[in-house]
Amino acid sequence: MSSDTLHKFIVYAPDKTDEGAFERRLSVRPKHLENAAKLTSEKVILLGGAMLTPESLTGADKKMIGSTIIYAAKTLEEVKAIVESDIYYTSGVWDPERLVILPFVSATPFP
Repeated sequence: MSSDTLHKFIVYAPDKTDEGAFERRLSVRPKHLENAAKLTSEKVILLGGAMLTPESLTGADKKMIGSTIIYAAKTLEEVKAIVESDIYYTSGVWDPERLVILPFVSATPFP
């Protein structure tokens, strides 16, 4: 395999659960979405979005509790650097203790 080969990686990034975590998420969300749009246009992010509470399906309020993102990159270290520079990570929204980054192989086509 060439060193230029891009691999896919899935990131599971649950939010911290302390008082104020949700408010921190909302306060930096525009900057996070701006960066995500840039990475999507560069085809670094292939798919991403917020994880919600189960109650969000039936209630009026949608409560975000984390993120799941699929990246295309050469190495796991490259993805880790991207994740650790994200404003959700640097501002204490994502919980670094529960963050998971793993290689990913899709069994179905991407949308």
